[in-house]
Amino acid sequence: MKKYILIALVVIVGGTLLIYPLIKDDEIVINNLKESNAASFTFKDNLATVGDEVVPLEIEINKGLKKIDLYYNDSLITSWNNPKGKVMYSFSPGMFGVGTRTLNLLATLDDGSTFVDNRMVRVLSDVIPQRLTTKIVKTYPHNPTSFTQGLEFYNGVLYEGTGDPGNQGNTIVAQVDLNSGDIKQKMGLDAGFFGEGITILNNTLYQLTWKNQKCYTYDITQNLQLKGEFNYVGEGWGLCNDGTYLIMSDGSERITFRNPETFEISHTLEVYNNQGPINYLNELEYIDGKIYANVWTTNAVIVIDPTNGKVLQEIDATNLVKEGQGTGEVLNGVAHNSATGKTYMTGKNWNKLFEVQFVEPGL
Repeated sequence: MKKYILIALVVIVGGTLLIYPLIKDDEIVINNLKESNAASFTFKDNLATVGDEVVPLEIEINKGLKKIDLYYNDSLITSWNNPKGKVMYSFSPGMFGVGTRTLNLLATLDDGSTFVDNRMVRVLSDVIPQRLTTKIVKTYPHNPTSFTQGLEFYNGVLYEGTGDPGNQGNTIVAQVDLNSGDIKQKMGLDAGFFGEGITILNNTLYQLTWKNQKCYTYDITQNLQLKGEFNYVGEGWGLCNDGTYLIMSDGSERITFRNPETFEISHTLEVYNNQGPINYLNELEYIDGKIYANVWTTNAVIVIDPTNGKVLQEIDATNLVKEGQGTGEVLNGVAHNSATGKTYMTGKNWNKLFEVQFVEPGL
């Protein structure tokens, strides 16, 4: 079973953050050649920190230099002209959110030659996720032949996208009757195309594929007529939107924001809780300014802050699995009807779909 990857990287002693080793890398590269240090960080290991903690950096100057520049995540954050001896800098690794970043020290001599010292930086979330569970409000029928990969309401109407584990041409997108579970209209793909997450924006339904590296688009005003396709690199898993961007998962801890007109990448986030990255992010839903993500093969849904990748809540849906899975596959599918404020969940090949509320354990 895939599970959370929990990596303890932070040591707190008396309230003071200590630098903890991640990856050994203490070589300095000068024009791609190994040489003695011109300027270097005084610590030998990479960094791990939490949230907005400030880490003091000490840099040792070993030669007469014209300038040193400090880059973080490819952005210049500070410079020193004609530095000597040692310089100190109060470093805030959380400025770009949680995740793994690079820290590069570029030293320039009077003759223009450059020296580079670099480290990796891993930033964990400073938020301890709130623990919630699912409360079943109402139960509806769900088509047990639907290998649910995407679930979404649009203008009060439920849509579903399915996969094709048997490679028999069962990938579809469909409009579904909530009360009966019946498929009202659908469009399918040929065998060999494994459908994944769906989302709908401006009357266009977008459907990812798992390994085909294509996103298909459908016109929901024309009985789900196929409109076109976009290409992308890597796997497609979950998809939702915030009204501006398409938001895509690929099975890792990474969330990618894409332009709905071109499918080009706008920006990415890495999703972390207070212990490490959360991999296997699958079906996505955007609810009230937050991203809800199924974690594949688990009974968990996590709630993500889309501005920084921090996990705010972890929802245990074990009761839904016990009630609805039967002979079906794993939990997958969250859909929020903004017209009613109600939220629904199901799983792959389940015969039930649930209206749910997210509550504190015991309520």
